[in-house]
Amino acid sequence: MMGTIFVALAMLQGADAPERFVQDRFAIGFWVDPPADEKMAERYEEIADANFTVVLGGFGAKDAKTTKRQLALCKKHDLKALIWAVGMPAEELPEGSACWGYLVRDEPSAADFPVLRQRVDELRAAHPGKLAYINLFPDYASAKALGTDTYAEHVQRFLDEVDVDVLSMDYYPIFTPSADGRDGYCGNLELFRQESMRKGIPFWNFFNVMPYGPHTDPTEAQLRWQAFTSVAYGAKGVLYFCYWTPQGGEFPKGGAILRTDGTRTRHYEQAKRLNGALKSYGPTLMQLTSTGVRRVAPSADVAAAVAGSPIKSLVKAEVDPPLDLLVGTFKHADGRRAVMLNNYSVTYSSWPTVEFDAPHEKVVEIDPKTGREIALYDESPDMPGLQLSLDSGEGRLFLVP
Repeated sequence: MMGTIFVALAMLQGADAPERFVQDRFAIGFWVDPPADEKMAERYEEIADANFTVVLGGFGAKDAKTTKRQLALCKKHDLKALIWAVGMPAEELPEGSACWGYLVRDEPSAADFPVLRQRVDELRAAHPGKLAYINLFPDYASAKALGTDTYAEHVQRFLDEVDVDVLSMDYYPIFTPSADGRDGYCGNLELFRQESMRKGIPFWNFFNVMPYGPHTDPTEAQLRWQAFTSVAYGAKGVLYFCYWTPQGGEFPKGGAILRTDGTRTRHYEQAKRLNGALKSYGPTLMQLTSTGVRRVAPSADVAAAVAGSPIKSLVKAEVDPPLDLLVGTFKHADGRRAVMLNNYSVTYSSWPTVEFDAPHEKVVEIDPKTGREIALYDESPDMPGLQLSLDSGEGRLFLVP
């Protein structure tokens, strides 16, 4: 079930307009699909076992024969597929229940927008209800690459001129002792949050899972942080860069989720754990509309930071490090409010005493293992108030009357 803003948009479509894509599940995907070889069936079972929900083609499956196999395997494992469509006539592209849509372009310049609009319209007319998927640069791309003076102009023009059904970008924050790209990541997400709401469409984003260029190999906490931060800002999809380790001089260390020989790095089990929680949260996340994001930084006035949110107060124990949290707020389709409480730290766990603005017996948590609504559990019953623990980078989801 989609969030109310997306359902309303679908209902407002004109009777004569081509059917538009409507996202029916939280997207958990990746860049670089595995080779379309004799082990393809085994590879797709492995993808499903790691709790992914969508497969993007273009590296392994990229022609009529291999994309047909890709769709069949996705259907078998209840995965959705975005088929490689570059250079292929719209009328010759495959369809089917596993086909969510078609990959059109990655990181275009504004100069490409007119031809992209033509392609989107062509695909929409030939395959009503399917997604014409285009992914944008992050905000640290140069003005020359963007083709606009500012990044905000680039995103706004893209939405207005190309008229897509999903807004998507890639952003890979730096995690090193001397550089921290997390605040920039949040800034890009906030722009996408605002622009997706302006257009009434969902947004997705890629995040990093491998070492390359100036990027260190992310820890599991850094993976959690990237994914749950995206969710706190209202993302309806997160995508890993990369699943299968790409070839080329930019990636000498390798180290994606699977290596070039198909063996698993430690990131496979990490992604499986993270995806399991995201997949459990998914049905609830698809019913939420973002209402804001609040940062509780270590130096922040906590009361001012959470004012107006369903969280009335946050207090740390004396022995614990300063509170370092992100609070994403939402409206549920059934009228309830929702809170995604994230640990902003990728180093320390957080163990705040939390007071909601409703009686605790009326607040529920979404179980990250089952997706069901469960009663709040006080994790330190010998202390006053309600204590909730968050691992480094972890997010937890609550529903409030």
